[in-house]
Amino acid sequence: MLTKPKSATIDDDSLEFTSSWFHQTHRYQKVTSLDHAFNLFDEMTHRRPLPSVIKFNQLLSALTKLNHFSSSLHLFKQMCVVGVPVDAYSMNIAIKCCCQMSRTNNDGFALLACCFRRALVPNVFTFSTLLDGLIREDRILEAERLFKKLIKHRLCEPNVVTYNTMIKGLCKFGNNDIAIALLRLMDERGCKPDIYAYNTIIDSLCKDKMIEDAFKLFNEMVFHKGIQPNVITYTSLIHGLCNLCRWDDVSKLLKEMEEDLRISPDLKTFSLLVDAFCKEGRVDEAEVVIDIMVERGEVPNIVTYSSLIDGYCLRGEMTKAKLIFDSLTSKGLVPNVVTYNCLVNGYCKSLKIEEAMHLFHEITRKGLKPSIVTYSTILQGLFRVGRCGDARKLFDEMRAHGHIPDECTYRIILDGLCNNNQVEEAFSLFHMVGDSKLNSHIVVYNILIEGASKCRKLDIAKALFHDITLKGLQPNVRTFNIMISGLCRECQLKEAKGMFLKMDESGCPPDSVTYNVLLQGYLMNKHFDDVEMLLHEMDGRGYSLDASTLSLLIHQMAAGSLDKSMVQLIGRLVPKESGRN
Repeated sequence: MLTKPKSATIDDDSLEFTSSWFHQTHRYQKVTSLDHAFNLFDEMTHRRPLPSVIKFNQLLSALTKLNHFSSSLHLFKQMCVVGVPVDAYSMNIAIKCCCQMSRTNNDGFALLACCFRRALVPNVFTFSTLLDGLIREDRILEAERLFKKLIKHRLCEPNVVTYNTMIKGLCKFGNNDIAIALLRLMDERGCKPDIYAYNTIIDSLCKDKMIEDAFKLFNEMVFHKGIQPNVITYTSLIHGLCNLCRWDDVSKLLKEMEEDLRISPDLKTFSLLVDAFCKEGRVDEAEVVIDIMVERGEVPNIVTYSSLIDGYCLRGEMTKAKLIFDSLTSKGLVPNVVTYNCLVNGYCKSLKIEEAMHLFHEITRKGLKPSIVTYSTILQGLFRVGRCGDARKLFDEMRAHGHIPDECTYRIILDGLCNNNQVEEAFSLFHMVGDSKLNSHIVVYNILIEGASKCRKLDIAKALFHDITLKGLQPNVRTFNIMISGLCRECQLKEAKGMFLKMDESGCPPDSVTYNVLLQGYLMNKHFDDVEMLLHEMDGRGYSLDASTLSLLIHQMAAGSLDKSMVQLIGRLVPKESGRN
């Protein structure tokens, strides 16, 4: 006969033990500060016997979640010193800390080797963390090699996090095709791609203006994989369409997003719409977007208002821009360096350099640090108003504060010196920089060639043009236009024509500017033989005459130097806007 089982009961001793165990476990996970963690660790290391490695791991994990990576790694080393038998979980935390501190290549992999020495088997989390660390440090080729090694040597089977980490890295460097190939491999190996994988690639394609490919992947995700898009997906697509000024498609996508799928735009969606409208000078529409945001309970942040300020600055409406800037504190917002940079740029473009300098000094007074963008903007402003001495002082100050000039700053200085007839100083800087990366772009040569040409130093301009190919660079259409302009200025029309004819052979066909520059050279030097031929070529290529060329043509025709039968041809080359005027 079966007896009825007794009902399970919990006596007082069991309840006390359970409560004590829960309290002890909970205290290792709930670390409130760095001092709290160190005190707890000190207490644990003085216990005999030592607490289990699980308790130590809980403490390390809690500290890592607070982003105290250096301290967490220090405690891990102390664990090893006092003889705590660290396990794979401890090693993973230590490896993560190294990776977060950009110490993947040395310390992270040294700990991996330590795993093997201790007979601790690294798992998929270990390798995913190392891959993430390499990508953080822009070591994408090493990350690719490690990933291939995982599969080839079957060190572990990559999971969705591993694949997503690699996809993120590939997209970071614009390797969209390889990222898509990895998406396919992921599927083939039985690891279903998730929304994160698709969103990452879609966003990268949109940033590279490959919007059709982005929509193709979007349709695959929704209709073939059954993965529902979220606000991040739509925000990326809207951003891509905004970059291409496809405003009708933006409206359709917003409607589909909200009305069909009930997905509400978030702060990022609204902010990028504000930014896109402002970049196009459509600040009134940007203001409407902000009003809608507020109505829907989305509070515009400093990014939103920085874009709006930038929009007014780009239109030269500095009074309105400053008004919004001054209202930020009443909205509970604190301007950051980007906000200041927008306003500084606006003042510099309006040639209000004193106001720009006042803001520049305010940045440091507010406890902020001017960025390389701030310095570059002010330098450009100073050069524009001819204050080269002040620009030089600011450049020295910038370097003293540890800012290394980037390519943009370097070009601003070269251009500023050339525009202020200080070409020799520009060349001195160019030669001092030598073969560094700063001199490895055609833009630098264009600046110097133009500077030399305008100062009637055509021999130097020619020598620089010759050096371009020796440096492994290719002249672009602007390079040719500058050279043709310089040759025409020095009445060297035969050479100008030769360079013009050479453009198509060099794979750099002339543009509308080229034709206008050469025509102006011919007309000003009273060389009329090739004028009609050039006008016919322009007509065939669909190019237009600019105001200066048109004025010269009319003048020469009135003087009887050109055949009046060309009137109809010239009429076809006048831009429609000019024709209406």
